[in-house]
This record gives sequence, C-alpha cells and structure tokens, in this order.
Amino acid sequence: MEVADEERPLIHHLPQQNEASQYTSDGTVDINNQPALKQSTGNWRACFMILGAEFTECMAFFAIGKNLVRFLTHELHETNVDAAKNVSTWVGSCFLTPVIGAFLADTYWGRYKTIVIFLLIYTIGMLILTVSASLPLIMVVPSNSGIRRVAAYLGLYLVALGTGGVKPCASALGADQFDATDPVERATKGSFFNWYYFSVNIGSLLSGTVLVWVQEDIGWGVGFAVPMLLMVSGLAVFVAGRKVYRYKKLEGSPLASVFAQVVVAAVRNYRLVLPEDTSVIDNDKQFIRFFDKAAIVAPSTGEKRTSTPTSPCRLCTASQVEELKVLLRMLPVWASMVLFFAATAQMSSTLIEQGAAMDNRVGPFTVPPASLATFDVISVMICIPIYDAVLVPLARRATGKDRGLSQLQRIGVGLALSAAGMAYAAAVEARRLALARAGAPAAVSIMWQAPAFAVLGAGEVFASIGILEFFYDESPDGMKSLGNAFAQLAIAAGSYLNSAVLGAVAAATARGGEPGWIPEDLNEGHLDYFFWMMAALCLVNLIQFAHCSMRYRGKTIC
Repeated sequence: MEVADEERPLIHHLPQQNEASQYTSDGTVDINNQPALKQSTGNWRACFMILGAEFTECMAFFAIGKNLVRFLTHELHETNVDAAKNVSTWVGSCFLTPVIGAFLADTYWGRYKTIVIFLLIYTIGMLILTVSASLPLIMVVPSNSGIRRVAAYLGLYLVALGTGGVKPCASALGADQFDATDPVERATKGSFFNWYYFSVNIGSLLSGTVLVWVQEDIGWGVGFAVPMLLMVSGLAVFVAGRKVYRYKKLEGSPLASVFAQVVVAAVRNYRLVLPEDTSVIDNDKQFIRFFDKAAIVAPSTGEKRTSTPTSPCRLCTASQVEELKVLLRMLPVWASMVLFFAATAQMSSTLIEQGAAMDNRVGPFTVPPASLATFDVISVMICIPIYDAVLVPLARRATGKDRGLSQLQRIGVGLALSAAGMAYAAAVEARRLALARAGAPAAVSIMWQAPAFAVLGAGEVFASIGILEFFYDESPDGMKSLGNAFAQLAIAAGSYLNSAVLGAVAAATARGGEPGWIPEDLNEGHLDYFFWMMAALCLVNLIQFAHCSMRYRGKTIC
C-alpha cells in the first residue's frame, strides 16, 4: 500500500538541506566544475599557496626593479639619462600589461590558467635575463655587445608581460576563495587583502636587502638566478593546490557586453525619450541618464516586433546598463588614487635626492639614501597586523560593519596620510635649507626622513589595500580581474603624472637663468616648495574624494 504524500516522514528532506549547506552559495566550482565544497576547498588553505606564488613573483619583480638602473649603467654601459628613461618605460609597462592579463582571465582562460601561463612566461624571461647577465662569464662576449643587450631587454619585457597576468589575477583568485554570501568568510576576505599586501612588501624588503647585496657583491647572474629558482618553486606549489581552489565561471566578454553593446545601443537610441517610470532602470543622479536609452524598447507596430528578435546593439538589458554605470561611478575614486600614487612616487625620486643632500652617517654606519625606503616597507609590515588585529575589531564595534571601516573610508585615511607625509617632507627640507644657507651644509641627519617614509607606508596600508578591495567588490561579476588591473593601472598613471609634474615644475621655475625648485645642487633650489605643492594637491585630492564618496552608491546588480 502506498503512503500518502502528507504521511511521508519529513526527516527525508533534512539530508538535502544539510547537503546544500556544505557547498558555497556564490557560484564557485571546484576543479571538476562541480559546486565547491566549503570544507575541502577555498579559504586560507587555498590562499597560502596563492600568496606563495605572489610572494615569489614579487621577489623577482623587485630584485630587478630596485637595482635595474645600476645593471643598465654598470653592465650594459648605458648613460644615466638613457638608463633612467628605460627603467621608467619598463616599470610603466609592468603596470600596463595587467590589463591584458585581466582581459584574458575574465574572457577566455579564467584566473588560475592565466596565472599558470603568465608565470611560465615570467620564468622564461627571468631565465633569459639571467643568461644575459652571465654571458661574459660563460663565453667570450663583450659586456656591452649587441647580443647581450638584446637578450637583456628580451628578458626584461617577457618579465613585464608575465607580471601582467599575475598581478591582477592573484589577488582576485585569492578573494574568490571566500564565499561572499557567508558572513564569516566575507569578513575574512578583508583580511586576505591585508596579508596579500603584506606578502608583497616582504618580497620587496628581501629583494631590496638580500638580493641587491647578492647582485652587487657576488654577481648579477646569481642575483637573477636566485629569484628565478624561487619562481619555479612558487609555480610548482601553486599548481599543486589546483584541487583546493574555488573557481569562478566565465561569463563571456565583459568589455563587449558592457562597453560596446551599451554605448552603441544608447547612441542608436538617442532620439528616444526616456519614460516617466524607469523603476526597472536605476535612476542615477550622479551621471547623465543617456545610457538608460540603451534599455528602451523602440516603438513598433503589429507582429513585426514579436517575430523579429531585437539586435543587442539596439536593445540591452537593464543589468548591462547598470554595469556600465557601476564602472563610471568608480572613475572618480580611481582618479583620486592616481594623485596618491604620484605622491608615493616621491619615495623613489625626490626623497632620494633630498637624502643625498643630508648627513647620511648614523653612528659608525653610512646609510645610502635609497635605504631609507626600508622604513616604508617596515611601516607596512607593522601597520597591517595592527590594522587587522586591533583597528578592525575596534572599528567594527563602532560602525557595526564586518570590515570595520568601509572601503571608501579606508581609502580616505590613506589619502590624508599622503598629504601629511608630503607636508612633513616639506618641513624637513625647509629646515635643511635654512641650515645649509647659514653655512652648515648636510647638518640635518638623514634619519629625519624616516617618518616621511613611515607615514607614506601607513598611507599605502589604507589606500592601496582599500582600492584593491574596492575594485574587486564593486566591479561587475565578470570583470573582477579587470577591476584589479585598473587598480594597478592607477600606479602606472601616478608614475607618469609624477614625471609630468616634475617636468612642468622644472620648466616653470628655471626660467631666465634661475636654478628652479629642483636644481642639481638642492641647496640652490627650493625642493620644499615642491613638497608643499604636492601636499596641497593631496589635500585638494582628499576634499574631492570626500565629496565623491559621500555621493557614491554601491553597485545594485546581482
């Protein structure tokens, strides 16, 4: 006899509920393209291997970047001007190529595959660079031969291409390991970005001390071979964790969907009038509603409308329109970060020149001006654990937010610290100039620069990590890697802006035979005026950012 449906025991439904709770709810899958199990995939067990790969990549990147000028001048015998320009071009390329890697990851390959492919390219570049540095030792080749130069630059730009697939995808893949629908994992994701940036700075510290010493005292071949071998080991560990990672499913070409279709559809529908009731489309008071026209159905008659499908370049979904507007809303935040990175770029340019004009004797030691940048790294390494373990819990109690501070609040604190760092550097330079012109050159100890580096480092903990979180969370679901690439692009734009500002200041202040603000002999100039100008620009930038952040609304698409 059959049992009636209402008489069947309800206990049979419980295992299905328990089974469902074992899986992530954000759409991530495992390596077999099955729903990801929470207990055996993702979280910190996966992030450690991702952070390991990022750490070895940073070791290689900074081992090249921190001492590349000396390699080009001492080994390839380039002039100081040519070497400086070539280094700037290479660094700019390293922060432009992430757009390429992010596009491939979001559209075709996925983050994991993109990282593996680009790490292989990176490793090949490191191998070629190591061989170019070792050529005079392994065969009779002049140190400035064309073969060696071609090999060196081939290796450098393969490295620049390789880093473009790692930088935007590693942080995004790490964030993917935390279920955004789980309150506990969502809060932990904020800690991941902190420790991601911590691993980057550990790599920078070791490269700027240990590997630079190896290059100078043992040899360039060994100095490049060590990070190359570390990268091979990092790649092996990263691939070994493939069964533990959570993967996001690809959603097609985000650029074609968001930019091309919406913009083209809006232009083609420009004659249409927006309806009074646009509840389906987000009424955005911050931006013109022109793009809403992409989602308006053109008036038509009869059966033609139902029988003929509408072209995607004539009609887009409300979700596509909103995705484009999400990206547009983020532009003012991105622009604020450009000036922030122009300020932090002083740590590798004008602050080094300032340190060269100061007393660099500290007890029995002579401190190279570039070594003061270590205080930036130390500040980051100290501030991140304090922020994660102390400030976040305190802020969480005050604000009730999982992260403690919102991403925009965090970025705002970093922008304020950049203005404070520039103002402090200006005050130190004003004091140094006063003593120098009173007949006591180099009377100010170089250690007075340490607080400037430390404050700017603390600013990075707030702003640089905050912008990574912001772009990951706010970018449309199919553009997470591209969002992180745009954050990296702000660094390149900040470096180029710094170069442009320096050139403009030199041209404007060195007229009629005047030495200008930044002459060869800083005692004849006014570097303090330049620092005050940067502090003022940072303050204006902070005010503009505060205005934009108060008007900013988070994305509303699912």
